[in-house]
This record gives sequence, C-alpha cells and structure tokens, in this order.
Amino acid sequence: MDEHGLKEDIFKILRVLSSNDSFTQRDLSSHLGFSLGKTNYLLNSLIRKNLVKIRNFSRRKNKLKKVKYILTRKGFETKLHLTYHFLKRKESEYNHLKSEWDQLNAYAEALEE
Repeated sequence: MDEHGLKEDIFKILRVLSSNDSFTQRDLSSHLGFSLGKTNYLLNSLIRKNLVKIRNFSRRKNKLKKVKYILTRKGFETKLHLTYHFLKRKESEYNHLKSEWDQLNAYAEALEE
C-alpha cells in the first residue's frame, strides 16, 4: 500500500471513531469495507502512535471483553490535519476535472460551428 492510500485509510478510521466510539473492530471493518486483518493492523498502528486509546467497558468472566476505541487529543489533531489535506487534494482534483470539462466543451462548440 502506498503512503497516500495508507493516509486515506487512517483518515477514514479516525473520522468514523470521532463520531462513534462504540464500534468494534468488526463493525469498523464492515463499515469501511476493510478486511478484519487490515482494520486490526491499522488500529494497532494508531494505538502505538497514541492517536487512539482503548477503554474496556465490559468485564464479564468467561466472556470476551468489549472495548471502545477513543481518539486522543493527538488523534483529533491528526484527523484535522488529514481532513485539511484530503479536502485540498479533492479541490485540486475538482479543478483539474473542471478544466478538462471546459476544454472539451470548447472543442465541441468549435466542431459545431
């Protein structure tokens, strides 16, 4: 995976977690269309970078512990930074496509004359 794709995947996870901290890994995986292994890898990476922290909210004996994934302050700052760059990239893509569209329309009009 290239760095650009990785940043976009991290942005997607941070975006979802900032609005809903009750997602399990399986929920995140399904919601984002990632494999469970990829989701686990990305979450562990975010935890190591102190962008996300884990909180247990179920402590039943003989049951799997349920956890919440919560963005840290650094995680929110990173999400904000990635959001800015994501929007700048999309704006650049839009401007490029609009320029192509305008050129094609001008060419089509010239052919009609």
